[in-house]
Amino acid sequence: MTLSSVIKYLHEIIEKHKAGYLVLIDPDVCEIEKCAKLACEIERSGADAILLGGSLLTKDLQPIAIDLKASTSLPIILFPGDSMHLTPHADAVLYMSLISGRNPNYLIGEQVKAAPLIQQYNLEPIPTGYMLIEGGNRTTVEFMSGTVPIPRNKPDIAGTHALAAQYLGMKMVYLEAGSGAELPVPDDMISKVNSQIEIPLIVGGGIRSPEIAAQKVNAGADFIVTGNVLEENCSYELMKQFADAVHG
Repeated sequence: MTLSSVIKYLHEIIEKHKAGYLVLIDPDVCEIEKCAKLACEIERSGADAILLGGSLLTKDLQPIAIDLKASTSLPIILFPGDSMHLTPHADAVLYMSLISGRNPNYLIGEQVKAAPLIQQYNLEPIPTGYMLIEGGNRTTVEFMSGTVPIPRNKPDIAGTHALAAQYLGMKMVYLEAGSGAELPVPDDMISKVNSQIEIPLIVGGGIRSPEIAAQKVNAGADFIVTGNVLEENCSYELMKQFADAVHG
């Protein structure tokens, strides 16, 4: 992918398939010697892009990103937990603001620190309104960010936050139940947010089966993200089932 083409590519995926499938690779979980093979299998399965990152980064991101970049033609999109989780060996970065919380460090602080690095690395920034949704248990991102998720039974709150993100000029909205969430984002919340905005909607966290993925697409998700379920059972067959269900 070339600079300033990833967001266009993502819109083209929506036009082609109705919805897209993104596979999240957490550098703390993925062993570097397996990354090249995993990237090939992700592309062969029909997934549309790879997200790389997580809430807590204890390993060196660089060698994993280099291996992934050399092994696939899919876009590598960084999914950073903070301003230190960046590398030039990617195509784009979800330039996220945690709009569901009121911690200024994750609303604007980390973004200011990341901005010159994104420019220096020639990464395409994709401004994204990131929202934590109650997922049945306390997740790493909730703990690390020091913010409270939006309650599952409050779709109106999610809808107004998403609309604010669009009015602020963000290009995508991400509803996140969290890695390892017991419960995925509720369908009625996805539908409410979808009805409020005209920008693509990403949904992740707690999506453990292709059937649930298809259900979230039918509710209004434009992109589905899976990560934890593949860490537990990473197979080409399962990824293909997810891709087929999302594109269905």
